[in-house]
Amino acid sequence: MHSRRMRRVAVALTALLVLTACARDGDEEDEAGGEEASGPIDIWYSNNEAEIAWGQAVVEAWNAEHPDEEVSAQEIPAGDSSEEVIQASIAAGNTPCLIYNTSPAAVPQFERQGGLVALDEFSDGASYVQERTGEGVEQYQSADGQYFQLPWKANPVMVFYNRALFEEAGIDSEEPPLATYEEFLQTSRTLVESGAAEAAIWPSPASQFFQPWFDFYPLFAAQTGGAQLVEEGEPRFASEEGLAVAGFWRTMYDEGLSPKEEAAGDAFADGQSAMAIVGPWAIAVYGEVDWGVVPVPTADGTPVEETYSFSDAKSIGLYSSCENRATAWEFLKFSTSEENDGLLLAETGQMPMRADLPGTYADYFEENPDYQLFADQAARTVEVPNVENSINMWQTFRNAYSEAVIFGEAEVEPTFEQAAEEITGLIAE
Repeated sequence: MHSRRMRRVAVALTALLVLTACARDGDEEDEAGGEEASGPIDIWYSNNEAEIAWGQAVVEAWNAEHPDEEVSAQEIPAGDSSEEVIQASIAAGNTPCLIYNTSPAAVPQFERQGGLVALDEFSDGASYVQERTGEGVEQYQSADGQYFQLPWKANPVMVFYNRALFEEAGIDSEEPPLATYEEFLQTSRTLVESGAAEAAIWPSPASQFFQPWFDFYPLFAAQTGGAQLVEEGEPRFASEEGLAVAGFWRTMYDEGLSPKEEAAGDAFADGQSAMAIVGPWAIAVYGEVDWGVVPVPTADGTPVEETYSFSDAKSIGLYSSCENRATAWEFLKFSTSEENDGLLLAETGQMPMRADLPGTYADYFEENPDYQLFADQAARTVEVPNVENSINMWQTFRNAYSEAVIFGEAEVEPTFEQAAEEITGLIAE
């Protein structure tokens, strides 16, 4: 379900690169409204049923206390993707004040279009973002050091595994040997050779730019102890750690443990695959599967409490066509208060991006232990780099990865080195 939704993003986000040429200048932004203006505002939230229920409750609570600053809320309009709808709205100058469905990968393009307000323009803007988010907040800064997004919620990805299939293959389903690459490979061989599953794990082999977020990138984050694909303008994936991750996946594909073709449906839910790399959103989706969850593997095994992964986060953007920005800022803070973040957690099972999440909502995690590991993992996540040409960057990497790792048509190291050179040029433009 999640991957099908993500595929629709690909064309739309790529098109953002064209629209950035039409960015509005600073004078147009100033005409929209100042940081001191207050009054009614509009917001969009996603069309996820649980998030709609959360949004409606928060808006109702705000409006009861702020009759002169009423918030009108609606689902994000229909389109091939949220990003396509947002980019078109920026170009037309009719975005709502706040959108609770902003992809961090799209922020550099939205910013370049002139579509976003720097939250630093509010007197407590930077401090609020930093204090709420805690460690790792710098990943959401733009190149100029400002925050054009509030990191809102995360779906830190981990390895789901099917207990029944593990038991059928004679593998311990309580403490499965999956911590190191060699353990993971041997477990995968046993699963497939025993006939318990057609595939050990079945990441999508499709070519869209975002696919590395659910195969290479989580393991890269873990192997490097929390590095991004690009840091300080330098690609990191052709490093010793990146090549180790690529070598692991190359073996999975070469031995037929991960198929090179797309699954017909959800391979994990359908029992075709014994494992999947997904976030806590999947708990509700995979309710019929007797599943367990472990962190992604590393070459030599990393303690659970030290293992990083990909965040799969969404942010909140305050858009430049907003006239009553003071109200928008106050509502943004209201909606991400400790109380309303707790409501988001309870309604959706997704992790609010705030410091000490497990401690803040200890009662919830005690009553919902399935989510505890994800809450712990949320403190150790890596975001996509906030760089220019981010979509092209990821597409360049995916092309190289597909050729050398998935399909084995080239040697990994020179292919990665060539991709790193190309990406260095892209992010320097």
